[in-house]
Parts: sequence; structure tokens; C-alpha cells
Amino acid sequence: SWVFWKPSGYPAFHDTLMLLLVLALSCNPSTAATASPSAPHIKPSYSFGRTFLGLDKCNACIGTSICKKFFKEEIRFDTWLSSRLKLPPSYLLSYSGNYTDDAKSWRMVDITRLTSKYRHDRADKRICTSLLKTKTCSLERALRRTRRFQKWLRAKRLTPDLVQGLSSPMLRCPSQRLLDRIVRRYAEVPDAGSIYMDHLTDRDKLRLLYTLSVNSHPILLQIFPDVEGWPFPRYLGSCGRLVVSASTRPLRDFYGAAPEVAADLALQLLAVLRSMGTNDLNYFFYFTHVDAGTFGVFSNGHLFIRDASTLGIIDKEEGSQLIDGQQEYKDIFSCLTVDCQSAFVSCNSIREKHSLVMVCQELLPKLLKGKFLQPVQDKIDSFLQHCADGLTDDQGVNEAVAKLAELLKPLRSCDSRFAYRYPDCKYSDKY
Repeated sequence: SWVFWKPSGYPAFHDTLMLLLVLALSCNPSTAATASPSAPHIKPSYSFGRTFLGLDKCNACIGTSICKKFFKEEIRFDTWLSSRLKLPPSYLLSYSGNYTDDAKSWRMVDITRLTSKYRHDRADKRICTSLLKTKTCSLERALRRTRRFQKWLRAKRLTPDLVQGLSSPMLRCPSQRLLDRIVRRYAEVPDAGSIYMDHLTDRDKLRLLYTLSVNSHPILLQIFPDVEGWPFPRYLGSCGRLVVSASTRPLRDFYGAAPEVAADLALQLLAVLRSMGTNDLNYFFYFTHVDAGTFGVFSNGHLFIRDASTLGIIDKEEGSQLIDGQQEYKDIFSCLTVDCQSAFVSCNSIREKHSLVMVCQELLPKLLKGKFLQPVQDKIDSFLQHCADGLTDDQGVNEAVAKLAELLKPLRSCDSRFAYRYPDCKYSDKY
């Protein structure tokens, strides 16, 4: 029991003292617990639909490696931080989310679909109508009956003939070395590591084939991981038809950035393209298309390839094991996201400066336009124009890019906005 002293003639003081004591008791967890039992805490339920995740389409999906995190609420969409806990619209191509391993610290992630829901639905309908002559069907049952997948089931090793005719730029000019790397590093199975497909179940093979057919972006993130220095965001896993990777802001968000930020990003962009052409593994990467969402920037200012779906790969060590005629083979897997009549680009037609020219045409002018004082801006614009016009002159492109880089280097600044190179930039000539 509590005994309160009440000074005579001071009712207001007594009331104030009582109020303060009640507040103190309610804020003290131990006393509050003994005073009276609190109402049980009801955890809000985040009800996931299999349809939203694409799990109802498996095994015509990417995988299930990260599904547990969704169901345990260790991956949350940004909208879940509000009081109205609803799933975002299913028609979006990508979503911002939050990811945790310990329920205490959260980090931003990107949650993306292989392609738009409209294209997914259209492809699913095409599978049923072309293979089973019905409007709806079991996608897995339909795809398992195809000639290509039956060859996959019998195969011990992923060989070029098994991927011929797929629309992914990564597989236009496949080498055995590249295909072995895909199998050995395929992250949707627990015991990867072998170039032989013995550790892949029939289900795993269908998921891998489906992913390669629709969009090779998640495969590229797996076989060329960021921890080995490759300029891709970290692959965290997949669930149904959703891929989860480390979060980046698209380059378009920086078109209005300060001059020193624009100069820094432009130099990083040129460095990434250089590493894609010359690296220790002797793979030559080239883009078939670039836009404002192809590249992204991490919170520390580091630039990465945000969307690898338009990246092609040529093995400079082995070359391509497909002749151009074999590329023309087409089946249902060739037509899941593109028009079946689309012509493939010949492996022999890809030039060394292909990606540089595209970036000089499409991205760098928007990033660097009107950012600097004269005569520096005029020189930048001139170099960019020389680079963009260099379709038939590799040497001219090289010279223009080298001069542009030298011009941009002193325009960068060294401060905490560029955490990926700060404070090293204070002490090293490299920055």
C-alpha cells in the first residue's frame, strides 16, 4: 500500500503529486507488470497471396530461396511501415522494401519482377494455348512436355545446344565455360559447386530454364557476385517470380545532382564499362540497350549495374560454341517475353566500344548537361559528341573518353557524400 503525505491547504499540489506518481508507475515496466496484467499484444498479420508472389506459377518461376523471410515478415514492403498494412499493387515491376536478419537492424532492398505482370500473364497464356490448346493450364505440366525440357532432363551438363534460341542477350554467344559457371554458382539450390547437373532436381532444372528464358538478370547477379568485385547489387534470393537484391537508386535520380556528384558518377560509369570489357576472367560484357534505370547508385555513392537484363557476354578465352545458324532455333522458351520473329544479333557484329557509344549517346549527356562553367562545359559536350559519333571509329571513341575522364577528375570533391572513397581520397592520388 502507498501512503501519501498531503500538505494542508494545498489540494492542487496533492493532485499534481498523484498525477506524477501514476505516470511514473505506468512508465516503469516492472511496477506496471505487477500492478495489473496488460492486454495481450496482437501481432498484425501480413497475408501474402501466392498469386502476388507468383508461387502459384511454380515451377515456371525463379525459385523459393527467400520465401521464409517474406512469411516471417523479415522482408517488408515500404507500405508496411504505415498503419495500413496492405500489399502494394501487383502490376508494378519493382518495389522498395526492408530486409532484416535479426529483427533489429533493417536495410533497404529492391524487390523486382522478371518482367511486367502483363507480359507474364501473356506468356502464361501463350504457353497454354500453344502447347495444350487451352486458355488455362498447369504451366509446369505444359513446359515439361516440350522437346527442349526433355533434353534438359536427360542432360548431365548444361551445353550450348540446350540454350540455343533463348532471347537472353547473355546466351546469344554462349561458351561452355560460361554455362558451367551458371550451373556451378546457381544459388537457388543448396549444394551448388559442380559443373554437372546431378545436384539439380527436375524442378530445379525447370526453374533455371524458365529464368534464363524470361530474364537472366538474377542469374548474372549469382554468377558474378559483388563480393568478388563485380559491379552488380547483391543477390539475396527469390520467391516465386520476385527477386530480392540490395537497394540502389536509379541513375535518373541524379540527373539534377550537383556538378561534383555528376562528375563522380560519370567517371564511375566509364570505369564500370572499362571493367566490363577487360577483366581477369576474360569475359567481354556488352549492353544491347541502356536507359536511366540500367545503372544505380548505393547509399555510399558507389555506382553499380542495377539492371543486367540487357547484358550480353562474349567469352574472349573460348569464344562462342554456337554458330550463327544455331541461334535461329526457336520454341516456346524463345518467345516468353519477346516477339518470336525478333532477329538475333550476330556474335561477330559486336564491337569493343559498343557499350561506350550507347552510354555517350543516352546517359552521359543527361547527367552532365549544363553542369559546369565555360569553357569546361563546351569541352565536355564536344568529347561526348565525338564518343557518340564513334560507331565506326574505335580509336576516336577511346581518345574522346580518355580526354573526358581527364577533364572530369579534378571536378570531383572529396567529402562524406562519397563514402565509397572517403576518407581515402584525402590521402591517395588514385581518387
